[in-house]
Amino acid sequence: MEYFLQQLINGVTLGSIYGLIAIGYTMVYGIIGMINFAHGDIFMVGAFISLILIVALGVTASMPLALLILALIAILIVSMALTSVWGWTVERIAYRPLRGSFRLAPLITAIGASIVLQNFVQISQGARNKPLQPLIPGGFTLSDGSGDSGFVVQLSYSQILIIVVTTVLMIGFTTLINKTSLGRAQRSCEQDRKMASLLGINVDRTISLTFVMGASLASVAGLMFLIYYGVIDFYIGFLAGVKAFTAAVLGGIGSLPGAMLGGLLIGLIETFWSGYFSVEYKDVAAFSILAIVLIFMPEGLLGKPEVEKV
Repeated sequence: MEYFLQQLINGVTLGSIYGLIAIGYTMVYGIIGMINFAHGDIFMVGAFISLILIVALGVTASMPLALLILALIAILIVSMALTSVWGWTVERIAYRPLRGSFRLAPLITAIGASIVLQNFVQISQGARNKPLQPLIPGGFTLSDGSGDSGFVVQLSYSQILIIVVTTVLMIGFTTLINKTSLGRAQRSCEQDRKMASLLGINVDRTISLTFVMGASLASVAGLMFLIYYGVIDFYIGFLAGVKAFTAAVLGGIGSLPGAMLGGLLIGLIETFWSGYFSVEYKDVAAFSILAIVLIFMPEGLLGKPEVEKV
């Protein structure tokens, strides 16, 4: 039981990171019906920006707690701002000129943007892994191993931070989509961009803001990933992007709660499969579950079936 509980904590933490990235995929698809395959590399850029800021500011675990919290908040804000510029640039260069073209064209440019970002970071920062000393050590011991299994169950402060930040952002963005004028504009563009434009909604600005919001969430996920794992490289965006896209499809692409649910499920599947079976086949398990779900629920777990108007 103790081992199961530890894997559950690890799976929820990993799934929270996937969910933050998956929201960016599902927001863009929900409005313009296209997949931003450069989104995973936006996440990678956010992680590198966070690392550069941490090193430049000299942030370490030995700092006073209040100063460490303020430094991380400042790093998060700057990282979100700079990563949002990348997200806006991808939309402005790779998507907006091809919005009226055939659907394969923006897909190809998104893949091209992904390759550009990967190679830019590889050339500018090097191809080797970039380690980081733990910034938030310590945590709670939920089980000291005195039971039959002798397994120690720990909940680290970094895991608590990731879960809390993900929950707050999920609630905040859901409220923004459902209760604000920007959210109404986004939902209008999702239903009919031409009619939304006729009603006075600036469609270009709404789509650009959607890319900016998705990139901001990706930068948060990048910082959380860096704090949790303590090592990054230029290729993490591809792997995390594929997993997050899988999570968005599993949960029902176009649904924000579905993206978070899909992220949690992918994280749990990977963690439990690695813990109880072979770690080499954890990706096979995740994609197999996706295929099984889509066979019986083509729209995903929380997705809405698409109605064809005649």
